[in-house]
Amino acid sequence: MISLYPPKLQDLWFRQNLVEDEETMSYNHAWGGAVPFPRERWADWYECWTKDPNRYYRYVVDEVGEWVGEIAYHFDEDLDGYVVSVIVHARYRGRGYGGEALDALCRQAKENGIDALLDDIARDNKAIGMFERRGFVEIARTEDKIILRKEL
Repeated sequence: MISLYPPKLQDLWFRQNLVEDEETMSYNHAWGGAVPFPRERWADWYECWTKDPNRYYRYVVDEVGEWVGEIAYHFDEDLDGYVVSVIVHARYRGRGYGGEALDALCRQAKENGIDALLDDIARDNKAIGMFERRGFVEIARTEDKIILRKEL
């Protein structure tokens, strides 16, 4: 149902639209919600996310070729592991793209030699169930978030 696309620098308009959209980023309310991503930041961000072997970034593409979201992972020193990110634009939610995207991200991480993935999710985020259905298990909890882990 989905495919993955490695965006070019000029394609970052979609990421800007995604992360600056209040409804899409409502899941991120515990960490500030929508995130400014002005064009002047694109080149440095792109260099960081496409040249660092500890990072992976792709757009999620639906069956008709529309960009519906993004997936990523990066090494987080505080958590001492690879942390995932799955964002599906609000207008495409509820169609299974998030779960498929997470599955694809797990497969790619495993192919890249990573043995486990983590995510720290706000306790009220509905996506926790999606992660658990895909084999992520809770390893820690604070008053604000739950940390989930999946062995690959």
